[in-house]
Amino acid sequence: MLPTPADPAAMSATRRAALRDLITAYAKASRPRTITVVGNSPVGPDADRASLIDSSDLVVRMTSLALDTPGAEPALGRRCDVVVLHRGVLASPFTFADYTSRLYLMVEPGRLHWEPEELPHWWPRDLGFVPVSNYEFTVPLLKLLGMDLAEPAWATTGTFAAYLFTELFPEATTRLTGMSIVDNPDQTTFQHAWGEPVHVTPEHRLQLESQLLKQWDAEGRIELLP
Repeated sequence: MLPTPADPAAMSATRRAALRDLITAYAKASRPRTITVVGNSPVGPDADRASLIDSSDLVVRMTSLALDTPGAEPALGRRCDVVVLHRGVLASPFTFADYTSRLYLMVEPGRLHWEPEELPHWWPRDLGFVPVSNYEFTVPLLKLLGMDLAEPAWATTGTFAAYLFTELFPEATTRLTGMSIVDNPDQTTFQHAWGEPVHVTPEHRLQLESQLLKQWDAEGRIELLP
């Protein structure tokens, strides 16, 4: 029996189960046991890291992502199953490459405040996406970070992805790499593995995110990779 609208907890569980099942369809295992979330920070060559990423049951990347290219020293791996992005994404050549074989999750924390519902003109016309609920995920993460819900501020896409996938797959080992905010929360510019550096926008509170990610690592919720 489907839950009634008067049963919000059951509705939430149903929505989460549906999103989990959809994501699982893009994994290389019917029950993902290892998930790697790859941020956009540049990392040095490391064949072991790249192999660990590519051997994961599910590989999650985001926004202006980068992949290892043929002939280059392995560093970030070459697999990508899920892309987490937002409407203002600065797309890299890899963001929409092979997009018909990936799942695109749209995070929209700015819609809680001022962000309009529109896509860039260059967005692939035949590409669909799945919006991630602000009610289900953005707001609870803001509370975990101790942020004021009325303030136009929210987590970076990498921290959001770490939260989303550990919520949906709590039994899996979720690894996180390419996240410079863990060790450098005072940065004012993001260096990216692809593209020019970008300024840290005013809505982010990197100190709070760094503290939370380190706490999750200590608790075993995530595993931080170099």
